[in-house]
Amino acid sequence: MERQSTYTATATIDEQGILTGWSEGAQRLLGYDSPAVVGRPATVLLAAEVSAARRVLAGRERWNGTVPLRHRDGRRLELGVLAHRRTSATGVTDWLVVSAVTARSQPPRGEPLEEWTFLQSPFPLAIFDADLRLVRANRRMEHALALPEAAMRGLRLPHIAPGAASEEADRSMRLALESGRPQEATAGLGAEGSGTAVLTPLKDAGGRVRAVCLSTQAPGQDAVGPSQAADESSSRVGPAADQARAAQELGEVTVPRLADVMAVDLLDSPRDADEEPEQPGPVVLRRAALRAVPDGHGPAYGAGPGEAVVCPVDSPPAQCLAASRPLLYDTTDPVVAEWAAVDPGAAWLRASGTRSLLAAPLLAQGSALGVALFGRRPDRGPFGPEELRLAQEFTARAAAGIRQTRGFARARTTTMALQQSLLPHTLPDQAALEIATRYLPAAARAGVGGDWFDVIPLSGARVALVVGDVVGHGIRASATMGRLRTAVRTLADVDLPADELLTHLDDLVLRLAADEGSADPAADTAGGIGTTCLYAVYDPVSRRCTLARAGHPPPAVVTPDGAVRFLDVPAGPPLGLGGLPFEASETELPEGSLLALYTNGLFEAREHDIDEALDKMFAALGRPATTLDAVCDRVLTELLSHRPDDDIALLVARTRVLHEDRVAAWQLADDPTDVSRARRLACDQLSVWGLDEAVFPTELMVSELVTNAMRYGRPPIRLRLIHQDSTLICEVYDSSGTTPHMRRARIFDEGGRGLLLVAQLADRWGTRHDRVGKTVWAEQSLAGAAG
Repeated sequence: MERQSTYTATATIDEQGILTGWSEGAQRLLGYDSPAVVGRPATVLLAAEVSAARRVLAGRERWNGTVPLRHRDGRRLELGVLAHRRTSATGVTDWLVVSAVTARSQPPRGEPLEEWTFLQSPFPLAIFDADLRLVRANRRMEHALALPEAAMRGLRLPHIAPGAASEEADRSMRLALESGRPQEATAGLGAEGSGTAVLTPLKDAGGRVRAVCLSTQAPGQDAVGPSQAADESSSRVGPAADQARAAQELGEVTVPRLADVMAVDLLDSPRDADEEPEQPGPVVLRRAALRAVPDGHGPAYGAGPGEAVVCPVDSPPAQCLAASRPLLYDTTDPVVAEWAAVDPGAAWLRASGTRSLLAAPLLAQGSALGVALFGRRPDRGPFGPEELRLAQEFTARAAAGIRQTRGFARARTTTMALQQSLLPHTLPDQAALEIATRYLPAAARAGVGGDWFDVIPLSGARVALVVGDVVGHGIRASATMGRLRTAVRTLADVDLPADELLTHLDDLVLRLAADEGSADPAADTAGGIGTTCLYAVYDPVSRRCTLARAGHPPPAVVTPDGAVRFLDVPAGPPLGLGGLPFEASETELPEGSLLALYTNGLFEAREHDIDEALDKMFAALGRPATTLDAVCDRVLTELLSHRPDDDIALLVARTRVLHEDRVAAWQLADDPTDVSRARRLACDQLSVWGLDEAVFPTELMVSELVTNAMRYGRPPIRLRLIHQDSTLICEVYDSSGTTPHMRRARIFDEGGRGLLLVAQLADRWGTRHDRVGKTVWAEQSLAGAAG
């Protein structure tokens, strides 16, 4: 059969739902030529209820998903489409609908390390093939465009994000393909992808260009760690943008009041004003602002904002920084004339006709941040003592602002690095739940908060899910988050019930508050008082989920029939209030149920009514999706209209079940002679499971654990085996609350070696206490043991 080529089908629909445009690709896809459909209602092509389509598009600016359409020959086609609502300069609004049809298979993935690097890059990345159609997009690019890779695959950039910037980037990609050289373009790919796009041709071993990689970085964007969690993505106002604004404000104040033209060049890293360089040489600065009186001169020439400026050691900027005081020059001086002739960063001097030059260092708290250069033309007269005083005053204020923005940026970068190091980098291996997560830090001005999530494997194939929200922002909140997350993992490791775990966490917050409050009485959020937390434990054997929450929003659940509701979990007080009880609730979840845990930033990010936000979240959760990542992206797309003012953590989990064929349980008599029966039952069950190579260690563990239960515990005594993928779990329950301990056995002792033997045979072992009694468990790996 002839292989189908890749093409794009496009159509335009006006606000009344009438088709106004129909491409050759659309004709090829659905069989209708343009005269047959243009001018007719678009609904004639739908193989679904018309009112449903109208509800889906109501109030949206963009939509992507699967649409049932009717081919001309009567066939029903399920097509993935992307629809953009456009408004022209004259106010006319219509919809651009695009769909990529491709027979190309998924591009091959690279080695694991290369794949992780691509997916977890802190910058948005996308790969376009030789036809300029998208074939790969990493998580940050998906977040930047608020679209999953599957919705973009096969489309060209102007169809993914219509606009002049995308058209320019598309042309630059074509140039990169043809020339084999990297190109730059302005990117308009949403909040995170706005800024400069770097277009890198990707060549095969023979040097032939096969694709183009588009990477973007918002102005001043600082890199962040994985998550991706998160995880991975969101935009923020970085230090370069803030510094540039402070430099531009200096130009607005001084031109034309003080000078006809001015430039601000900054050091990448501040240095002490009296610091002597180890090896005298050129000074490397970075252009932050260039401003002139509005007559067409100056800023059109020389280095632009963000470009490097290399100043020779005897140039005015270098001399000014070395002297740490303002200096006056005449541009006819040989030192200035030579500098202006060879340095592109000084081209504005010649272009503007500057005759008098004033170089003033930007000094703040003993540090040199850069230099401000002011120029005057001959018709205005040279700078004098009064202008020198004004320049010092203006530059001192500007330097203070630049230093403040740099300090803020450093603090934010430190906080982000701390927070990213404390959040889980990868989700642990477990078979009880399918999980996807997202973490979005707050907008730069708000500061990074202390939201966190965690997934903790427990004994008996169970899994704990945690979502929490620490009050406040900044390093204090992130550090508190790390302490609480560590505490939760420690408490979960000893298998505390959900309500007891929150009680211990509440005590910890009180102690932290007392410690920090004594050192800083003004710290109203010391130790995390007011922190909220939700703790849930899911058991894939019983299908039951136990939950408790401390002032946290309740989780949402979607049952397999599509019904969406909140789980009825008693609210409980926020952590740190002390003396108030927490209450756990238990519910049974059918296989395939969807759990959504989140922090309240998800709703605070909207200006709309909370009921409307809840309706949108329920609708996003309830619609079918191929992956949980798509569910997360859909929820965030529906609820976020702009950068959030508070951190957002979102964890979505789909329940799995260990069916009866993977679990075996027996009631044992309180009789030492029944130990041999327990061993025989275990061996027979392993043979049924085809785990003959695991018989020997399992037989020994069963023997020791059952013997201990009969010797030191109380009836009833139960043995349970759980076969979970590549692990085998052996559990023995008795009604005694006494915790077993390993002890040192002397040479002639007849006992004392049982738990030591279990510890040597098992990968993990431990004890969990129930409301009545305890369970001693041991888990062993089945790598190479499965038959």
